Formats: sequence, C-alpha cells, structure tokens
Amino acid sequence: MFINSKTINTLWREMDGFRQEVDRLFGRQILSPHGPAAPALNVWEDDGAFYVEADLPDVAPDKLDVTIKEGNRLVLAGERKATEPANAVWHRQERFVGTFTRELTLPAPVDADKVQAKFEHGVLKLTLPKSEAARPRKITVKAESEPAKPATPPPNPLP
Repeated sequence: MFINSKTINTLWREMDGFRQEVDRLFGRQILSPHGPAAPALNVWEDDGAFYVEADLPDVAPDKLDVTIKEGNRLVLAGERKATEPANAVWHRQERFVGTFTRELTLPAPVDADKVQAKFEHGVLKLTLPKSEAARPRKITVKAESEPAKPATPPPNPLP
C-alpha cells in the first residue's frame, strides 16, 4: 500500500482538528504534545517558501531564538516573563509563562541564510525559502525525431 503526502496531510489535519475540538470542549490544551507552554503555530507553503506564524504575545523579540537544524528542522525557543499586577488577585491565568521550545520538521530543506523573521503585534512571522534542490522544476521534454525510413515499395503484383 502506498500513502502519498496528500493523504498524510489530510490525516494529520483530521487528527489536529480532533485535538482542537477536545481542547475547546475542556477549555484548555489537553492533547497537545507540546503542552500549554508552547506557542500556537500556523504553517503553510507555496512553490518557493514555507511560512510560519507563531502567537507570542508579551514575548520580547530579544527573548526569541529561531534556529534551522539539519536543513529542515525549525526550532523556536524563548521566554515569556510573568507579570505580577500590584495589589491584584488572579481569577484566571491562561497564558503560559516561562521558557518554551517548539520544534517543527518541515517537508523539505530550507535556505537558512535567506530566512526572514518579523515580529509584529505579538506574532512572529517567518519566511523560510526552500533550498534550490527542493524547489519544483519544470522539465522540458524534447522529442527526438526518428530517422526517416526508406519507403517500402508496394508488393509486386503477380504476373
């Protein structure tokens, strides 16, 4: 049996949707392999690059570390400092505090020297260009012309 990447992506989306539904029902992250102390990610790609957005409100950009390992492993690490409001009593505290690490294996290698990272309104936005070897290429098919065969004479009629 052969399972292609489209089938795997569909199954992964279904499992992730189930996890999100369980989290929604219980009001917290229960089935996340990263636990509640990992930022939520959106990841997508086009022909030239992968794109990652990580929700990191109240995380200082200088407390973020973005690393590419082995060509296709993205590692996000950082720290969110705890806030202690003066003369306050917490009723609910859902945002994680402390250090975090999130590792993601991308489907293809990226060009680590060309990665761009922007931090806007608490969202880390990464553009990870695919390596040249991983980019789709159009292959031109050339038809070889067959050498002309001499015409065969029609069969001789019987005398």
